Amino acid sequence: MSDNAPKQTSLYGEHVKLGARMVPFAGYDMPVQYPSGILAEHNWTRENAGLFDVSHMGQCLIEGPGFEAVAGAMEALVPADVLSLKPRQQRYSQFLNEQGGTLDDLMITRHEEDGTLYVVVNAGRKEHDYAWMRRHLPAGVRLTTRDDLSLVALQGPKAEEALAKLAPAVKDIPFMHYADVGIGGIRAQVSRSGYTGEDGFEISVSNADAAKLWNLLLSDPLVKPVGLGARDSLRLEGGLCLYGHELDEAISPVEADLVWSIQKRRRTEGGFIGAARVQKELAEGTAKKRVGIRPEGRAPARDGTVITDQSGREIGKVTSGGFGPSVNGPVAMGYVETQSSRPGTKINLIVRGNPLPAEIVTLPFIPNRFKR
Repeated sequence: MSDNAPKQTSLYGEHVKLGARMVPFAGYDMPVQYPSGILAEHNWTRENAGLFDVSHMGQCLIEGPGFEAVAGAMEALVPADVLSLKPRQQRYSQFLNEQGGTLDDLMITRHEEDGTLYVVVNAGRKEHDYAWMRRHLPAGVRLTTRDDLSLVALQGPKAEEALAKLAPAVKDIPFMHYADVGIGGIRAQVSRSGYTGEDGFEISVSNADAAKLWNLLLSDPLVKPVGLGARDSLRLEGGLCLYGHELDEAISPVEADLVWSIQKRRRTEGGFIGAARVQKELAEGTAKKRVGIRPEGRAPARDGTVITDQSGREIGKVTSGGFGPSVNGPVAMGYVETQSSRPGTKINLIVRGNPLPAEIVTLPFIPNRFKR
């Protein structure tokens, strides 16, 4: 295998057996869809339970001499309040550069073991993130990458019902918390989280057990495999950011409408890389803002589409766009000048040189159904 050849997750063989169409994504060969197709997979996840291979994501541990030392070290790198995490609780946050732009978004979980954080970062950014953490973590706090682990996501309104048949304890996991459970004799770390806008779970298991778990979950008629195509349409309808689209090294979490992920103490105290810009934007506002967009008609607006006001002046760009099966029409997200960001504002999308009418709308496009 050449250095440039895509890597394979521990579930690659299972995807091939299921007839998945494999594509290179973030350095991995990943299933974009199975024979049923993206539309069917999307709708199945909204109505039942979809099973996703997300083993390409980066799983790692940050360990040190005690929770306060480890949480304090992490708080220097992210704007989230890590010190207030309870054991088994997780939080969404971002790594920022010195200019306040976003290097990646990530999930941080406080392990039960004192002094350990479990962190999940994006596949395409994991080597960057690992190097960034190693560069900035203080002496005595260490990063351990966990390439020995796989990660699958079971998402949808029937996810709890399906998983509880194998592990009844998952019913008691609160939103954004985890538990160590046995699933058909397989040891797993199960968190109530995910990136589809639906209730569901993310399940971390050893690579050696991944295929067994995958097939055990798929043996339930409520569960079907889902690829990257539907994962993208689900998260887009859910108004959820995707790194490299809604987030990049120039965009701040304030512009991205992620202020909810920066707890009050951190907004006031700062103390994290990039804090100066975040605090300035919190006080003074931003020049642009992430918004939801509903094009009129049936034509979708793709990533990079120019957005103009009704006079034809360019005011922003689309960052993600496509067909939203659950809303039966095209949906998009993008950035526009703040003065044009109010829901109900009429805009135009320049598609193949033609202005197509659209409207700024409130996100998400369908209500999130997390079990809170």
